Amino acid sequence: MSREIPSKGLTYRDAGVDIDAGDELVERIKPLVRRAQRPEVLAGIGGFGALVELPVGRWQRPVLVSGTDGVGTKLRLAIDTGRHDRIGIDLVGMCVNDVAVQGAEPLFFLDYYATGKLDVDVATSVVAGIVEGCRLAGCALVGGETAEMPGMYHGGDYDLAGFCVGVVEKDAIIDGSRVRTGDAVIGLASSGPHSNGYSLIRKLVALAAADADTIVDGKSLFDRLLEPTRIYVPAMLALAKAVPVHGFAHITGGGLTDNIPRVLPENCGVTLQRSRWARDPVFEWLQATGRIADDEMHRTFNCGIGMVVIVAAEHSDQALRVLRAAGEAAAVIGAVRPGAGEVVIE
Repeated sequence: MSREIPSKGLTYRDAGVDIDAGDELVERIKPLVRRAQRPEVLAGIGGFGALVELPVGRWQRPVLVSGTDGVGTKLRLAIDTGRHDRIGIDLVGMCVNDVAVQGAEPLFFLDYYATGKLDVDVATSVVAGIVEGCRLAGCALVGGETAEMPGMYHGGDYDLAGFCVGVVEKDAIIDGSRVRTGDAVIGLASSGPHSNGYSLIRKLVALAAADADTIVDGKSLFDRLLEPTRIYVPAMLALAKAVPVHGFAHITGGGLTDNIPRVLPENCGVTLQRSRWARDPVFEWLQATGRIADDEMHRTFNCGIGMVVIVAAEHSDQALRVLRAAGEAAAVIGAVRPGAGEVVIE
């Protein structure tokens, strides 16, 4: 049975899209975005495209490095618990850490926010987190897209994607090609699971019937699970200026065993000593709740190490000093050995 078209005619709002809400969101976030700017930005929010220049004279042979990512089903946990204010930091962290692995300085960031029904308060909170992430990474938020798509997303559910562009001098690119047997492997502590493994995490939360009152080692489980991805960019850039870095590995999906090989030459492997680093108690809770084998933990979660640095053994002490001065909890956790890309955790 068909419905009659109103005599006044249909509007976009009748189809579930509120243009006025979108305009209100733009006005609300403009003051926030000013907190995440760089002098290279010529035009950002409000235009059809953002204009960013490369400073003349700073780079001789600049190479642009781009990255894109989301936050996976950690977003589902944030939505279900009503915690929207820091999930934007995760979005930025997943992108800028990847870009900095190449030795690049993140220049600018854009976001994509899609929802079934735009809630201006929620969206503003999410963008505030994105701004904070950009501030921590030293890059500019130059634009984004807000898409209200009823029928594609349920109610106020939303999804996020991020896009980052950085720059590195061509002869300063870090790609793992200088990694050699005997190099030291340094681990930088994570702030929790970051943004990986959350499909399994949510299954474990349901299995344990965990809720806002569940405590793990004196702290709310949800606080631990929703701690934002740590942004390592300032420490990574400082280190790259101080010592020759042979390789960086961002420990994301695939964990320690699948990400470290991405920066190893064909004739190298890595041995890690598990006793050399601490890990957040949330990992013990996850492993015990799901009776997860060690191998599965190491290829699903970061297990306490969010970024790996590979340097010559003689530079390890200096590297630790630089990283710790930049605020990172860093330790030598292993070494590069002869091999074929395998990661052995003892």
